[in-house]
Amino acid sequence: MAFADILQYGFIQRALVAGSLIAALCAVLGVFLVLRRLSLIGDGLAHVTFGSVALALFLRVSPLYVTVASIPLVLLSSLGILRLTDKARMYGDAAIGIVSSLGIAGGVILASVAGGFNVDLFSYLFGNILAIGPVDLVIAGVLFLFVILVVTLFYHELFAITFDEELAESSGIRTAAINTVLVLVTALTVVLAMKVVGIMLVSALLILPAVSALQVARGFRTAILLAAAFAVTAVIAGILGSVALNLPAGGSIVVANFILFAVTFAWRKARPLF
Repeated sequence: MAFADILQYGFIQRALVAGSLIAALCAVLGVFLVLRRLSLIGDGLAHVTFGSVALALFLRVSPLYVTVASIPLVLLSSLGILRLTDKARMYGDAAIGIVSSLGIAGGVILASVAGGFNVDLFSYLFGNILAIGPVDLVIAGVLFLFVILVVTLFYHELFAITFDEELAESSGIRTAAINTVLVLVTALTVVLAMKVVGIMLVSALLILPAVSALQVARGFRTAILLAAAFAVTAVIAGILGSVALNLPAGGSIVVANFILFAVTFAWRKARPLF
């Protein structure tokens, strides 16, 4: 089947648009998180999402309500990570590990009580971007506009705390509030991203485009734009490749992201030779 024919299907169009919006958001936030060594927060929050999805499916609510029900729990968990980092005197990765393990343990217990893993739960674990409906598309569009607005409004503050949080605080920036904003918008994005690549692979959308852009970018703004471009390219290539080759879309998107990283890494290593 030609790609022109594939693009005529409505579910493919929705997958491409929603996937591109969510991937771009993950990439933009990923640049801030990677540079602050908080890139694994996506993985930790994804495990919390697993627990909330298991609870929602245990209560037999509709798929849309599964997403809605996940948001409050994931938001609270993101604040919990910040609280542990600030008050318990531990590094971010340790706080992420605690929240992550609790989320995955709760999900496993609920799945076991509910009678084991079912098809619905596996679709959230590994993604089903081709099943995105009109409502999901609207939610992705609203989230995209909201997060871009937040990043634009707080760009200078986010930039400052990314490179030197102590200097930013001494300059009068409310670092605690900015950190809270960053983790909250990340939590919202993680909940939406589970429909693209699934809970188990969502951290790849936050990390791979960002590290790919950082291989070749010569400035911070350029890194953000390149990360978004790489993420959208990977989504388009992953979806079209998965349909053409009959492969899982979520896994194909992650592989496409890794290929872009390998190319940018090789280019950076070869650049001094020319």
